[in-house]
Amino acid sequence: MDYQDLIIQSVFWFLGFLFLFRIQYFKKSNGENKSHSVSIIIPARNEEKSLPILLESLRENVDLPWEIIVVISPSEDKTLEIAERNSVKVIQSEPTPQGWVGKPWACYQGALAAKGDILVFLDADTRLENDGLKRILDTFTKKEGVITVQPHHTMKNLYEQLSAFFNIIMMGAMGTFTILGNRVKPLGLFGPCIVIKRKDYLKVGGHEVVKGEVVEDLAIGNRLKKSRVPIYCYEGKGTISFRMYPDSLKELIDGWSKGFATGAIKTYIPILLVIIAWVGGAISATIYVFEAVLSMNLFIILIWSLAYIGYVIQIYWMLFRLGNFKFYTALFYPICLLFFLSIFMYSIFNVFVRKTVRWKGTTISLKDKVPKG
Repeated sequence: MDYQDLIIQSVFWFLGFLFLFRIQYFKKSNGENKSHSVSIIIPARNEEKSLPILLESLRENVDLPWEIIVVISPSEDKTLEIAERNSVKVIQSEPTPQGWVGKPWACYQGALAAKGDILVFLDADTRLENDGLKRILDTFTKKEGVITVQPHHTMKNLYEQLSAFFNIIMMGAMGTFTILGNRVKPLGLFGPCIVIKRKDYLKVGGHEVVKGEVVEDLAIGNRLKKSRVPIYCYEGKGTISFRMYPDSLKELIDGWSKGFATGAIKTYIPILLVIIAWVGGAISATIYVFEAVLSMNLFIILIWSLAYIGYVIQIYWMLFRLGNFKFYTALFYPICLLFFLSIFMYSIFNVFVRKTVRWKGTTISLKDKVPKG
């Protein structure tokens, strides 16, 4: 056995603890009834299944006169009817102007109509846990800047477990959960939940300055950093959750391929290299196990099986903090890893070759929007 390979493998495995070391969660609400001038803005398109769940959770969290605005983009289902019968302010989106992408346009219209000093942007597929919004706002009022949250990923169908490596790498690539903590500025924002003061939103130009971006959360986060507005990233366990792609495997593929390649090229180079090395180690651990079995040498089989189990334990440690992933997802991680690599290559092809992506039945052109070089 080549002990040099084992040492390199151990180093690659250890790197996983560097890029996803410490994840911030919200503390329990202190129970104070603070008065907030808050506008909650929800862009919605074909969300008849998700929107009622979010609005119900908001009813359990929100005391009037907080303002809830649902911006309805053209939908083929009952999204509009559901919003209208839930005692919220409903805005039917104007046609998407030339150069805009649908979600930034919907968010921008909601922000212009909002009256609150604090804007809370929520994706329609999110769900607030009990006191979740209070926890978020309690934290927000103690910070000077923007709070953004990646909701805890809940899943019911087996195919949804295939999101495992996308969750790990997306969180690690954000930069703020590394062993260096807040000394590294976040790559951007998490799109599903953003809390920002109106003055800061207007200061950076709001969604208008990222109107053509498919991954507008990273783009607007970059604008905030340039304007020296601090960004604080959290994971939503116990606070806010979502079920990302409940309808089909195709929806999951379209969702993750939509902008993952674009996000990857914006990742800080040192973090990107660490993630690549770690993923390479996960691949080689699997290969070494197969080679060990073929060698019929019990000692080599034991050593490389332990290396593989090391990755299994580490991956599960990562996943259970990000969603209700199953242990068998970590145990058979090569399946999820192969899926990740396939969809990542598909995303690269769509973004940089075809220069189009599809999402919710709409084809989005990326011509003149894809970074060069």
